[in-house]
Amino acid sequence: METAIHTHHHEEHFQQSETVRDIVIGMADGLTVPFALAAGLSSAVVNNNIIITAGIAEIMAGSIAMGLGGYLAGKTEVEHYESELAREYREIKTHYQTERKEVKDIFAQYGLSEASQETIMNEMEKDPDKWVDFMMRYELGLEKPDEKRAAQSARNIGFSYIIGGIVPLTAYFFTSHPHDGLIYSSIMTVLCLLVFGYFKSKMTGQSAVQGALRTAVIGVLAASAAFLIARWIS
Repeated sequence: METAIHTHHHEEHFQQSETVRDIVIGMADGLTVPFALAAGLSSAVVNNNIIITAGIAEIMAGSIAMGLGGYLAGKTEVEHYESELAREYREIKTHYQTERKEVKDIFAQYGLSEASQETIMNEMEKDPDKWVDFMMRYELGLEKPDEKRAAQSARNIGFSYIIGGIVPLTAYFFTSHPHDGLIYSSIMTVLCLLVFGYFKSKMTGQSAVQGALRTAVIGVLAASAAFLIARWIS
């Protein structure tokens, strides 16, 4: 007698994409912008204190600006969703037949017969909330955003920017001349960019090596441009 063996299939999907996106945004700019600023100042000043002061000021200002940007983006997403939600509730009343046809057209794209479309639509319209939710998801492609997301995004981006910005600036604390600070800062920052780019790409399903190299190259180019411009001006 054969016994059927049923195994539970568990699909692993990445669940923290929004948090990772925030960290990537904050960390990438945090590593790159202060590094470019420090590199530029290294060619124009002879005192590490100036670079440290300017770097800390930029990190604080940058983290606030980036965090605020994340907060406003999150609030805009919520407001947009609520606006579209209110519009859909109005339209299932004022444009009843049109909205029914739009739902049936969606099912038609999946090959359902006219009779099946009508049956599903008749059941769906019994619950206006489910009807509107369906339209939001499958007509407009909108998922209900987390109302707490804006504050979380601001915090994630802001702290990530600070952590990233501290890395290139650290070298100037234990060196006595900007030239020496720049050398150690470059080594530390490039290594961090490589590691950051590697894990960022790995977590998002991209080529880890290419991601690491791409991230490092962007940071180095930004710093090199700042260094050369500052030297040319000075």
